[in-house]
Amino acid sequence: MSDQRESSEESVMGSQVKLDSDELGVEVIEEEVVGGSLIRKKGIYLLPNLFTTASLFSAFYAIVAGMNSDFDKAAIAIFISMILDGLDGRVARMTNTQSKFGEQYDSLADMVAFGVAPALVAFSLDLNTLGNLGWIGTFILVVGAALRLARFNTQIGTVDSRFFVGLPSPAAAGVVAGLIWIYHIHNLGDSSFAAFLMLFVVAGAGILMVSNIRYYSFKDLDLKRRVPFTAILIVVLVISVVAYDPATVLLFSFLVYALSGPFQALLRKSGRMKGDS
Repeated sequence: MSDQRESSEESVMGSQVKLDSDELGVEVIEEEVVGGSLIRKKGIYLLPNLFTTASLFSAFYAIVAGMNSDFDKAAIAIFISMILDGLDGRVARMTNTQSKFGEQYDSLADMVAFGVAPALVAFSLDLNTLGNLGWIGTFILVVGAALRLARFNTQIGTVDSRFFVGLPSPAAAGVVAGLIWIYHIHNLGDSSFAAFLMLFVVAGAGILMVSNIRYYSFKDLDLKRRVPFTAILIVVLVISVVAYDPATVLLFSFLVYALSGPFQALLRKSGRMKGDS
C-alpha cells in the first residue's frame, strides 16, 4: 500500500512538474472567467498580431533610417506604421480574434512607433544641436506617449468613446513626422530657429498627449451605411491632393487636428463665461 501511495504521489508530482515546465516555456496562456468557470486559452491569434509586428518593424526602420540621416524614409515609415496600427485592431474585431495579449502587444508597439521613433528621428535631425534642451524635449514626447497609452488602457469603457482624452499618440507622431519630412525636403535642419521650432512642436505634442483636452475620435462615423455618390468623388479628390504633396498635406492635417482640441476647449470656456455673466 505504501508503495502504491508513493507511486501515485510521484505521478501527481510528475504531472505537476510537467504542467509547470509547460507554463515556464515560451507559450502564451491566457486565463478568462466565463460563466463562473476559469477558462485557460493557449497560444495567440496570428493575423492581427502580424499587423502589429509589421507596425513595430516599420517604427524600428524609422529609427534606423533617422540614424543614417534618411529622414524622408524615416518619416514615411512612421506614417506606414500608423496605417498598420489602425488595421490590426480592425482586423481583430472583424475576425473575432481579440485577446489580452494582442491589446498589450499593440500598446507596446504604439509606444515605440508613436513615442520613441518620432522622438529619436527628430533628435537625430536637429534637436541634438540644442544640447540638454534637445534631449529633454525628446524625452517629453517619449514619456508623454507612455503616459497617454497607459491612461487610455485604464479608461477603456469608462469614458465617452466619441472623444479621446488628450491628443492621441498617432496624431502626435503625425505632427512630428510631417515636420521632419518638410525639414528634409526644404533643407531646414541647419538653422537654430528650425531647431527651436522642432523643440516646441515635439515638447508641445508630448504635453498635449497628457492633457485633459478632448479630441473627437471619429468612432461614431458609420462607414457601412449608404452615402451619396458624390462621397466617392470627394474621397478621390482627397487622395489626389495628398498624392500631389504628401508631406505638406499630412503635416497640415495632423496639425489642424492637434490644434482643434485646444481651440474647442477655449470655445467651451468662453461659452460658459458668457453664460455665467
